[in-house]
Amino acid sequence: MFEAEVNPEDITSAEFVVAIPSYNEADSIAFPVQQADRGIESFFGNRKSVIINCDNDSDDGTKEIFLGIRTNTPKIYISTEPGMKGKGRNFKNLFQKIVDLEAKAVVVVDADLKSITPKWIKHLGEPLFQDFGYVAPLYVRHKYDGTITNSIAYPLTRSLYGRRVRQPIGGDFGFQGELAQVYLESDTWSEAVANFGIDIWMTTLAMNENVPICQAFMGRPKIHRAKDPGSDLGPMFRQVVGTIFEMMIKFCPFWSQVKWSKPTSIFGFGLGETEMPPPVKVNKETLFQKFQHGFKSCGHILENVLQKETFNKLREVKKMDTDRFDFPTNLWINVLIDFAVGYRDKVWKEDELLDSLIPIYLGKTLSYVRKTERMSVRESEEFIEEECVQFEASKSLLVQVWNKGA
Repeated sequence: MFEAEVNPEDITSAEFVVAIPSYNEADSIAFPVQQADRGIESFFGNRKSVIINCDNDSDDGTKEIFLGIRTNTPKIYISTEPGMKGKGRNFKNLFQKIVDLEAKAVVVVDADLKSITPKWIKHLGEPLFQDFGYVAPLYVRHKYDGTITNSIAYPLTRSLYGRRVRQPIGGDFGFQGELAQVYLESDTWSEAVANFGIDIWMTTLAMNENVPICQAFMGRPKIHRAKDPGSDLGPMFRQVVGTIFEMMIKFCPFWSQVKWSKPTSIFGFGLGETEMPPPVKVNKETLFQKFQHGFKSCGHILENVLQKETFNKLREVKKMDTDRFDFPTNLWINVLIDFAVGYRDKVWKEDELLDSLIPIYLGKTLSYVRKTERMSVRESEEFIEEECVQFEASKSLLVQVWNKGA
């Protein structure tokens, strides 16, 4: 039976909220709930707190599992209407609940986390009571976990808005309660944001609201259901990248004035010796084949979107075999610039345009894998940082191409 809200202890106000978005997470939600409860007890015991599961009307018993977990912290279950899916819709419900509860601080953690500890709640929550408005996570991830972040979300967001937030779509973060009202009232809500575009949307809005932002070092790697970057991306890729492009259109007056990025303060430990994340296996041949096949099937779109010189250089990359495959960073930057402008100018149907970027992104990912396969996690991080510097150095080109097409 559908229930929009279950509030067993009739909680009507709270100072501190830990929220866990979910859809069919009955087999995994218990652990993060238990760790959140311990974190609240250990580090926020003097604050009126609640754990909220914002769900998509799961049909696997997520609600029953969540409500049945023994915790000292009160719990509230809220859900979207039947048939209404999407992580962003879970968050829209959450924003309204935060406003209703008049919560001061909110921490969000993924429902499939296997590495969360009570200290994660501390690291993400404490800065919110010390004048920070938004807290992004900083954890060691395997070099092939989060390749959309590594190749698109981090370097683009950093060069656009001038803030070095390493995990702008990390999934685990904190924000001050008053931001919930800002999110509810934003005129940039879209179908993509209602789904997987939500994380990058929240981070970007926080940056453009001039909210004080910090990163919280989590002390442990993120261990969750990591996927081979060559596996089916489809909707998630479209929603994340589409949201980035939409926000570029909306906030052009802001980002076009930003020259270089500045570091974002790190709350907690320094980046010393840390536990290493589990490996993420990558099938290089799959990446290569999908790049080749996608280039062939989407060639007519690419020719319309990309500048002639960029398209010709991409064709040169396509002629390389797997053993010498190389996708230069400056070419990738030019591709993203052309796609952002093409998206704004609606040169092709939106979903088809974004889908045609996927095989090119997989080619870039293959090149990254080849260049970093013998590198340590730290060395691969340095490689990504160097690429980010190239993104920033190309900012004037982006502004020039963007204004030329406007």
